[in-house]
Amino acid sequence: MKQNDLKIAIVGAGIGGLTLALALREHGIDAQLYEQTDELREVGAAVALSANATRFYDRMGLRAAFEKVCAEVPALVYRDGRSGEVIGHHRGAPDYRGQFGGSYWGVHRADLQAILSSAVGLDRIKLGHRLVELTQNADRVELTFQNGERVEADLVIGADGARSLTRRWMLGYDDVLYSGCSGFRGVVPAELMDLLPDPETIQFWVGPGGHLLHYPIGDKGDQNFLLVERHPSPWPSRDWVMPASEGEQLRLFKDWHPAVVQMITAVPISQRWGLFHRPPLGRWSKGRVTLIGDAAHALVPHHGQGANQSIEDAVVLADQLAKAGAGNWRAAQEAYERLRRGRTRKVQYASISTADVLHLPDGPAASERNARLGSRERVLHHLDWIHDFDALSQEPNERQGGTWL
Repeated sequence: MKQNDLKIAIVGAGIGGLTLALALREHGIDAQLYEQTDELREVGAAVALSANATRFYDRMGLRAAFEKVCAEVPALVYRDGRSGEVIGHHRGAPDYRGQFGGSYWGVHRADLQAILSSAVGLDRIKLGHRLVELTQNADRVELTFQNGERVEADLVIGADGARSLTRRWMLGYDDVLYSGCSGFRGVVPAELMDLLPDPETIQFWVGPGGHLLHYPIGDKGDQNFLLVERHPSPWPSRDWVMPASEGEQLRLFKDWHPAVVQMITAVPISQRWGLFHRPPLGRWSKGRVTLIGDAAHALVPHHGQGANQSIEDAVVLADQLAKAGAGNWRAAQEAYERLRRGRTRKVQYASISTADVLHLPDGPAASERNARLGSRERVLHHLDWIHDFDALSQEPNERQGGTWL
């Protein structure tokens, strides 16, 4: 069987699925994407892409398209959420590009998806195809969609996100875990934030029980923010998102720095987002079905690595399928999982533990955290194992790393 004869169905046309289609095409392998929505749209306002992902878009020739819609972040800043005092200020671009071999971009999800879907080609994306059943046979997989259509494929890649139907089919149950944190999201126009210091940077404002993360997106200086607090627990809704009342976002943060209060009240708040994750799996494949991205290892967002790890998965899986050859897809699955499981588990752990560190109560532990966040050497030590990692050239666990602190 030739590579071009291998029929691959990708379930989900989000960041991971689209990137996988592009990475496969680089190797001469075609794929068809099946997306449940009737139009391409991403959940959430924006995404931060770090060097461990952007280097691959560079290699795909997409840098020019990204530079038209992205904000390149020049620095990372940590602040005390109440006083606004700078805890740590660490330069990014061009130092970041020089050290990590790629850019750090803030981009609206709609712009990111538009770039990727245009590069893939809309003729390769079937919209309105919600997966309802997978049936494995000895030599193929049959996919059944809610619209009644049925298709067959040699391989199925579940790139259908944190609420993956493919994962649920694989396990037989829903294994989602609530992290104990929830948050509020928004995008604020630049003209509504005259109190914000260092608006061109990515910033963490930290304090007891919560934190604010924000970064610029696009070319106008608009800010994407995520406000996180440890509340409520247990999660009171069957949905991951529940209604919120205006003013609810101030419950913990009303006495924080005026720039924080201005940002989180500048746009209407109507939803509270539960922050969920999923436990690591021993295997990401079942027969001819394989998971990538959030379907394989859904993260909480405290390290900003959800999209970036999906991109790493996509390029590694495509690379292994090309190396193994069309008739050796099982060997490609095994190599892909071997290369990715340890890496993503470390990132999952780091993401979970970061909230514990950022939310410390006042006291000696918080003071020690601040000292570490103020040290460029210590911050880089706990970032380089993520951002400097090249998924196509480094063996798993070659770099040591852990939490932020």
